[in-house]
Amino acid sequence: MRRGLAHAALLGAAGMLLAACGSRPAPETAEAPPAEAPIPVKAVVVTMFEIGDLVGDTPGEFQYWKEREGLDTVMPLPAGHGDVHVDAERGVIAVITGIGTANAVSTITALGLDPRFDLSRAYWLVAGISGGDPADTSLGSAVWAEHLVDGDLAYELDAREIPADWPTGYVPLQASTPYAEPRPSEHTAGNQYFRLDPGLVDWAFALTRDVAIPDTEDMAAFRERFADEAARQPPSVMRGDHLAAMTFWHGRLMNDWANDWVAYWSDGAGEFVTSAMEDTGTMLALTRLGEAGRADPDRLLVLRTVSNFTMGPEGVDAATSLAGEHTGYSGMGAALEAAHAVGSRVVDAIVADWATYRDTIPGTAE
Repeated sequence: MRRGLAHAALLGAAGMLLAACGSRPAPETAEAPPAEAPIPVKAVVVTMFEIGDLVGDTPGEFQYWKEREGLDTVMPLPAGHGDVHVDAERGVIAVITGIGTANAVSTITALGLDPRFDLSRAYWLVAGISGGDPADTSLGSAVWAEHLVDGDLAYELDAREIPADWPTGYVPLQASTPYAEPRPSEHTAGNQYFRLDPGLVDWAFALTRDVAIPDTEDMAAFRERFADEAARQPPSVMRGDHLAAMTFWHGRLMNDWANDWVAYWSDGAGEFVTSAMEDTGTMLALTRLGEAGRADPDRLLVLRTVSNFTMGPEGVDAATSLAGEHTGYSGMGAALEAAHAVGSRVVDAIVADWATYRDTIPGTAE
């Protein structure tokens, strides 16, 4: 009998609790705070690496931009290699992609898809160091590229097994001999070769061709060891095209390959001058972002400055010359200064005349 009473009392209490709960007014739903408008970006500076700290020590490609351009706001980019450094007032941001094509693709894609930034009209400036062909350029020189060629997508034979009549062991994908004609189909070629907007490149070169680049006695002495007239000149701002490859190659025969490979993929329009790793990856990412309506790949500029030569001086074999690179690039300091001095003039011009360049790419107006 007590169990029945207890059970009834429990049920009654539960019913009262449910009734009480049901009689309470539903809590008001808090309105979500309004989303912040994305930062309208005018220029993105793309660097690839830094050495040590971001400021105050031995500089890499990013440090001068950080110290001299007021990029004081730091916004994390979890899916990228590093943070985004922002000057929201000027509309300028900068990133470090990390070294190599894969890092460039992932970081630029992560940035391009980030809703905090409106990159729809942003100009993109790659500003980094490179190797340089001594037949065309000198240490410290700043080189604007129009043609970008990828040096990784290929078949390769070991040098000891190359047929005697082949100039190289590199063979285009879907081909059976070096430099086969016709070139491979578009689904391969679309990742292999890019041409930047020629009017924009012309404008950037004309704007910066008189920028003074520092020279040093050590650079001058090293240049004198080369027979090529171009290699012996003081550093300058010039035009020349770019080969991007993840392998740090070096030597006269590889330099010959680079010249032939760039000419092959560009139908002879490109002239190999600089060698680094990331730029076809950056352009590929921007191409995909353009298809998604997130960026304009026609607004990319590539500035590479020569920290070292792609082959050694006369009388020095390739292996010895490559080993010498490990002690430090002879033109590193001048190349880093040139990347900022030349590149910042372009960024400043874009920001200063944004009313025009927002909708009209410089060098393309009729």
